[in-house]
Amino acid sequence: MRRIGGFLILAAALAFLPGISSLAGDTYVMKLSTQLNETTPMVRGFKQLAENVKAASKGKLLIEVYPSAQLGSDEDVIEQAMQGVNVAVLTDGGRMGNYVRDFGIIGMAYFADNYDDVIKVVESATYKKWEDDLSAEGIRVLSFNWYDGPRHFLTHEPIKTPADLSGQRIRTPGAPAWAESIRALGATPVAMPWGEVYSAVQSRAIDGCEVQDTSTLGSRTYEVLKYRNKTGHFQLINGLIVGERWFKTLPADLQKILLDETKAEGQRNARLVEREIVEIEKKLTEYGMISTQPEVAAFKKAAEAAYEKLNFTALRTQVYKEIGK
Repeated sequence: MRRIGGFLILAAALAFLPGISSLAGDTYVMKLSTQLNETTPMVRGFKQLAENVKAASKGKLLIEVYPSAQLGSDEDVIEQAMQGVNVAVLTDGGRMGNYVRDFGIIGMAYFADNYDDVIKVVESATYKKWEDDLSAEGIRVLSFNWYDGPRHFLTHEPIKTPADLSGQRIRTPGAPAWAESIRALGATPVAMPWGEVYSAVQSRAIDGCEVQDTSTLGSRTYEVLKYRNKTGHFQLINGLIVGERWFKTLPADLQKILLDETKAEGQRNARLVEREIVEIEKKLTEYGMISTQPEVAAFKKAAEAAYEKLNFTALRTQVYKEIGK
């Protein structure tokens, strides 16, 4: 009887371990966190990913999608993942640069011109080393081919050159690659959660933000900022990451399904985003936003200061040579 009682207690305890939701231990759950809201194309892609993984695994691996930062800030969720919690988070090269420094170059201004440029980078040998280094830090990249389009400056007044951003407090993610890039482009970078930007602009705590069109539309930022200045300074390539510790609790077949399906849906969704951006721009115009065409060459020249500041100039040359750019 003691042995039976002990077994039941152990089984009950195991049911609460991350990823295990049955006594048989054959069903795993991954919670996917993002700051993006329900209406964005990428969140639709995450829901499709959940369906694909469920079908491919015959229900053994389930993905629950939590948009609008329901599970907390990206930084908090990344830390949870590294501790072994069954969470995945949508992240970017800038934030991954906090763990593997060179990874941050993916988040630098004008590093890439379009999605195809970035795909060449993430298929390179140098990138594979960055992934291995992240794994050693406790972070498993599921895929880094999710795309949300170019990012532009949203402001109260039109922007033509970097000088026009002087003195303006512009929200951007807090990683060094982002912050130094925005500083080099003329603005004062301010880090804050995306969900606070709308009210921060209203209260004049910040003067504007830099963001991709999908989020401009979904967050209704067009209601508080008038000008959409098409600098296209960042090509927003994103990745889905989990903790290495949790990933290793999955059976080998489920690991492969998760990796394969995430990469496949990432590429499919990226092409969808490319198509939808054209229509989103029309909607933003209908809602009263005025799009300007700044002097991009001047912004590209200004961005060089960030590469020098972070010692990324030589690394960029190395990567460009590797991908034939």
